[in-house]
Amino acid sequence: MKIAILGLGYVGLTAAACLTSQGHWVFGVDISEQKVEETNAGKSHIAEPDLEELLSKAVASDLLYCSTRCSEKLNECDMAIVCVGTPSAPDGSHNMSHIAEVTRQIATAVDPEREQPLTVVYRSTFRPGTIEEMILPILETTLQDATGAIEIVYNPEFLREATAVRDYFHPPKIVIGTADGSPNERMDALYAGMGARVFYTTYRESEISKFVDNSFHALKVAFANEIGRICIQLGINVKKVHEIFVSDTSLNISPYYLRPGGAFGGSCLPKDVRALQYIASDVGANTRLIDALMRSNDAHKHFLYEHVIRDLRPGASVLMLGLAFKRLSDDLRESPKVDMARKFLSDGFSLSIYDPSLQPSKLMGQNLSYSYIQLPTLPHLLVSERTVAERSFDLVVDTSGMANELTFKAKRFIDLNELQ
Repeated sequence: MKIAILGLGYVGLTAAACLTSQGHWVFGVDISEQKVEETNAGKSHIAEPDLEELLSKAVASDLLYCSTRCSEKLNECDMAIVCVGTPSAPDGSHNMSHIAEVTRQIATAVDPEREQPLTVVYRSTFRPGTIEEMILPILETTLQDATGAIEIVYNPEFLREATAVRDYFHPPKIVIGTADGSPNERMDALYAGMGARVFYTTYRESEISKFVDNSFHALKVAFANEIGRICIQLGINVKKVHEIFVSDTSLNISPYYLRPGGAFGGSCLPKDVRALQYIASDVGANTRLIDALMRSNDAHKHFLYEHVIRDLRPGASVLMLGLAFKRLSDDLRESPKVDMARKFLSDGFSLSIYDPSLQPSKLMGQNLSYSYIQLPTLPHLLVSERTVAERSFDLVVDTSGMANELTFKAKRFIDLNELQ
């Protein structure tokens, strides 16, 4: 293919070099005359292993040409990949001036009577909704009745400095956002043979994917460093603790705890987090991230409750499927479902609870005391499977993943195991 790269910064220059090594012809565009001159000479203005070698080969093979003018060769291209910067504004938002300007330039330069639309691929990181709320309106205003000359794709990059060339050819995943989530023929051709799993999705889902990744990477680094500070203060071998932690790929390094859904609870997590907070404070480790865990969890409990009661009239009948911390358990200690049940009752809803593992007469010790302190009327709230099937409820909330095994009638149903 003939591919334009708009923006010859870190991402754009790497993409240009790698694409030419695959046999594509690349037209590079940048407002910096120095970048254009150096790239046309096969030189890299950034230090990155293997990059300059690829650029030199591209120039020698006449597969790379750069200019400061987008209009020079854009209409010769099948695809244009936008890699301009979106630096932070003073308030933390993205500065979108470069995106807006390059979009306007593309719309102005494209031939409205093209036989095949120009596939414009945005790789720059920006706020979800940007394509629909900013980019498409710019194109529509400029092209008017000729918007069919361009098709828009969002395709985030996952390159790391110092390994960018390798990352380009061996991506962890490929995310492609289109108007309706349908595949795109040119994107399939672009990534043919890469071997990574491809996710076709809508614009907004693809736009947020880079934020999710990078925030989680930041979370991991901050968490690891806080644990490291605690270990050092207590004279513990940090390297050994890390080795033990990452060896667990069933729970610690897995998707298990990373699916948005219910809040955490039970007899272990809240207790141990609070204890670690105390230990960290006692030894002066200043663990701001760990200190925020319980507050974040409390905020999520409130969010979930507000989520399920929206548009629910006062006095409405509510059925909760599951009350214990975990299904097939009768442990109510610090179960977030107990918190939700208390909120339903305090707000005047008619609450019923189905949890076949719960038998109040068999609760003992701390579990018994916790249940009667938090829900003193628990025995009267529990209903049988027969009652669930016979009655009709205004709202059924599945907190434990058992709805598929039951028969019930509900005006509204919410599965908290899968946030939608």
